[in-house]
Amino acid sequence: MAADLAAGLIPLVGLTVATWWILALSATYLFRAIALYLVASALILLRIPPDAGGPGMGWANRVTLARTTLVLPVAGLVVHPGAIGPLGYWWALGVAGIAMVLDGVDGRVARRTATVSDFGGRFDMELDAFLLLALSILVWQSGQVGPWVILIGALRYLFVGAGWFRPALRNELPPSRRRQTICVVQGLALLVCLAPAVPSTWASLVAAVALGLLVCSFAVDVWWLRRRSPVQSTIPVCAGRHRRGPGEDQAGPPRPERSGFPRRE
Repeated sequence: MAADLAAGLIPLVGLTVATWWILALSATYLFRAIALYLVASALILLRIPPDAGGPGMGWANRVTLARTTLVLPVAGLVVHPGAIGPLGYWWALGVAGIAMVLDGVDGRVARRTATVSDFGGRFDMELDAFLLLALSILVWQSGQVGPWVILIGALRYLFVGAGWFRPALRNELPPSRRRQTICVVQGLALLVCLAPAVPSTWASLVAAVALGLLVCSFAVDVWWLRRRSPVQSTIPVCAGRHRRGPGEDQAGPPRPERSGFPRRE
C-alpha cells in the first residue's frame, strides 16, 4: 500500500509542477499540493483495511488514487485567487473535468475484479466531496458568483456537523437515484460557472438552481432520517451518497451510490 501511495507522488508532482509553471505561481503552491497529498496518504493508511482488494491497494483504489492526483492540484489553487486569472480557471476546469469523467472508472474496475468495498466507496465519496468544495470556492474567487456558492461544497460538511448534535442524521440512507442525479448536477454546474466565457448573470442562475436542488435533496433526506429508526451511521455527500441500506448484505446490490458521479456499483 505504501508503494502505491509513493507511486502516486509521480503524477501528483508532475501535474503540480505543470500547473505551477503554466500559471506562474509562487513556489508555495508546490509545497501545499504535496502537503495535501501527504495528509491524504496518511489518512488512507489509517483507514484502509488489510484486505483492500490487493495486492497493495487494489486496482479500483489505485484508480481513485489517480483521481486524487488530479483533484489536489486543483484544490491547491484556492489559496492563490489573485494569481491564476482566466487561464488558471480554464486549467482548473479542464483538470477537474477529467477527474469527474474518471469518477465512474474505479467503480467498474471494482465490480470486474470483485473488490467492491466500504473503504473504496468511502475513499471515492470523500474525494468527490473535497473536489466540490474546492470548485465552489474557486467559482466564488473567480467573481462569477457570490460567496453563497460555497454552500454547494459546504452543505455536506455542515450536514456532518449537524449529525453531532442530531444523532438521527447519522443513520443509514436507502439507495436513491434522485441523490445521484442531483449531485451530478452540482459538479456540472460548478464547471459551467467556473468557465470565464460564461456571463456572471448566467453563472449565478446556474449555481442558484443547482444549490436549490441540493437543498431540497438534503431536506428530503433529513425528513426521512428523522422519521425512521436508527440503523447504522453514515455520512452522505451532497445528500447523494450512502453506505448500504437496511437489510442489505455486503455482497448484494445495491452498492453505495456515488455523490453526483457514477459510483462504484
